[in-house]
Parts: sequence; C-alpha cells; structure tokens
Amino acid sequence: MFELKRLWWCGALAGVLIAGAAAAADEWDTVEDDDGIVIKVRPRPGAAGKEVWAEADVEANAYDVQTALMDSASFRLWMPYVKESRVVSTKEDGSRVAYAKLNFPVVDPRDYTILVVDEKKLAEDGKGEYVQRWKVVEGALPERKGVVRLKHNEGTWQVTQKGEGKTHIVYKFSVDPGGSIPGWLASFGQSDGVMDTLEAVEERAQKLGKERKKAQPAPATP
Repeated sequence: MFELKRLWWCGALAGVLIAGAAAAADEWDTVEDDDGIVIKVRPRPGAAGKEVWAEADVEANAYDVQTALMDSASFRLWMPYVKESRVVSTKEDGSRVAYAKLNFPVVDPRDYTILVVDEKKLAEDGKGEYVQRWKVVEGALPERKGVVRLKHNEGTWQVTQKGEGKTHIVYKFSVDPGGSIPGWLASFGQSDGVMDTLEAVEERAQKLGKERKKAQPAPATP
C-alpha cells in the first residue's frame, strides 16, 4: 500500500522530527493528501513541536491492527528505530505504563514512559471500534545518561474495520521533541515519517493475521 521509505521514525519519533515551521495554532496544514492518505499538522500552541492528524486505509484486518497496537512491549521488533520497548507495569483494567528508547543517526537517542489506555476494543469479528490513548508519565523510570527524555508525548489510535481485510486508521499525536533537531530533518520527515509508521503497523497486522489463521483449528470433515 505505502511506498517503502524507511526513515528514522515511529509514533513518538514522528513528533520528534516535525518540530518546525509556524502557522496559526488553530489551522491544520495538509502536508499529504494522496491515494487515500491524509496527513495534517499544526503547531502546538505556545510550545515546541506539532500536532499531527493522519488518516489512512490499510490492507489488514482491524482485529489484527488492534492486536499489534496493544502489544507495547513488542514495538522494538517492528517499529522503525525502536531499539528498546517494554511494559513497566499493568493495572487490573489493562492500562499499562510502557517504555521505549529510540536510536537513530544525526540526533541523540530519545526515550519516553507513557500511560497507555485501551478505551474501546473491537470484537474478534472486527465489529465496533478500537481506541487507544496515551500520555507521558513522569517519574516512572529514572532518566538515562545520554538519552533525551520526552516530556510531552500524547495521542490516540482509532481503528475501525472497512470492508473485508481493510481497516481505517485515525492516528493523532503531539510530541515535544526535546533537545536539538536539525531543521532539514524536521522538514523532511513531516509526511514521509508518518506514512512509514502506518506502513509498519500494516505489515505487523498482516503478519499477525497470517499467524492467527494458521492457529485456527481446521474445519471438521463430515
């Protein structure tokens, strides 16, 4: 679905790379609108970084997209440049504190601790809606020398099934990048990086879907 453009990105990294040009705080600037993919950005009022709003259809089952996004600990296996990821703690309601460290060239590594809440979940047949919300949790883990801790990182994933084997995703987030980000890198990553993140989610969900189907028992023979 997406052209493969491996940049230094994941959900948090997307915000890190787009701290740039100013515009009216209440106006969205469309930076991508092609082939069913829409990406809009706007400055965070009175703060560094930008808010991002992306919508796209991916070629994967919605339930498998949900499974991929709920597994915070596995991001190091499939999200671009996520080198460490783990769940720090889990509450009875399933909400969890997750940690991730991002390594990439040019700029210093970043890391974050966030509270992840699954506000709505899909049924196994894909009916309904999956909504995940996250925000920074301070003090969950000590900061690490040589790694920039993200102080602001929040957003949502909204996932709904759209026909057989297709899913509509709405991905909104804002991140304060912290530290120093080269201007050319901020501008370059503005739309391609978000697409790269969505592509990674699509590929992971497709893989999970194949594994799920293999694990299903074979139909009984008459």
